[in-house]
Amino acid sequence: MRVIFSEDHKLRNSKTELYGGQLVPPFEAPFRAEWILAAVKEAGFTDVVAPNEYGMETALKVHDAGFLKFLETAWERWQAAGFKGEAIATSFPVRRTSRRIPKDIDGQIGYYCNAAETSISPGTWEAALSAMYSALSGADLVASGHKAAFSLCRPPGHHAGIDMFGGYCFINNAAVAAQRLLDKGAGKVAILDVDFHHGNGTQDIFYERGDVFFASLHGDPAEAFPHFLGYAEETGKGAGEGTTQNYPMARGTPYSVWSAAMEDALQRIAAFGAEAIVVSLGVDTFEKDPISFFKLTSPDYLTMGRRIAASGVPLLVVMEGGYGVPEIGLNVANVLTGIVG
Repeated sequence: MRVIFSEDHKLRNSKTELYGGQLVPPFEAPFRAEWILAAVKEAGFTDVVAPNEYGMETALKVHDAGFLKFLETAWERWQAAGFKGEAIATSFPVRRTSRRIPKDIDGQIGYYCNAAETSISPGTWEAALSAMYSALSGADLVASGHKAAFSLCRPPGHHAGIDMFGGYCFINNAAVAAQRLLDKGAGKVAILDVDFHHGNGTQDIFYERGDVFFASLHGDPAEAFPHFLGYAEETGKGAGEGTTQNYPMARGTPYSVWSAAMEDALQRIAAFGAEAIVVSLGVDTFEKDPISFFKLTSPDYLTMGRRIAASGVPLLVVMEGGYGVPEIGLNVANVLTGIVG
């Protein structure tokens, strides 16, 4: 299995995250990608290549053009406004307020943000582009006949919606990859999101589309970030009715319960007729993850990979979450090892 990885992920190295009422060092930091890369190489996945570069054509099919332009220019505009710290949203278009887009950068950050813990810092846009390039390069490999590929994206992407960033995510890498697979000839694509946190951005993008099936296994949003999407009754709308399936699960969920949900998701994906699966791989389901509450163990990720591979369709694994403990590398490597058998 080829691994696509860009050193440009290091360009995003924010110093601040709003967590528990404090500004703390971010959980999503460059060491994550380094731990994962070292572990997958040690597991034998040594075919590591840099991504190709792309234009914005595919991203513009899943994201709002004004939003992407905002991301591209936000840091420079924040600095030009005279602010001294990293850019953090402070005001939002909440219930019964105007949906007009402010001209001021401070207002625009709030307009385009879905979670204030995520700051914008130097290199954020460039790192987000590199993650998107990795996802697109992986999609091109799968479209060209590879049975599986791994896009080691950082920053992650599944909380980025049509016109919003947050949850450490800016461009939705999995969504861009799914769109690329469709553009390369696939009739139907599925996204299987196994990150602990609901892929609210991915759901937002495909909720009214019938060509992408989205399944997400995650902590119950009544208790877990991102809180406002991810309930079981959300199944799609219009052309997308029936193409979203959410599996919210309780605190302390073990693999035996979690895997039953994955089995149902994979059966639904097969019934949908997906010609490829994009796996939004978060390993923050791990029992020791500092900001999650499932109880998966390292051997469970081997089993997970084997079952996903048993779907028999081409797979693109796109990196999402997993935080704070060195085992994130081992757990990712176990998934890939399970996939290749």
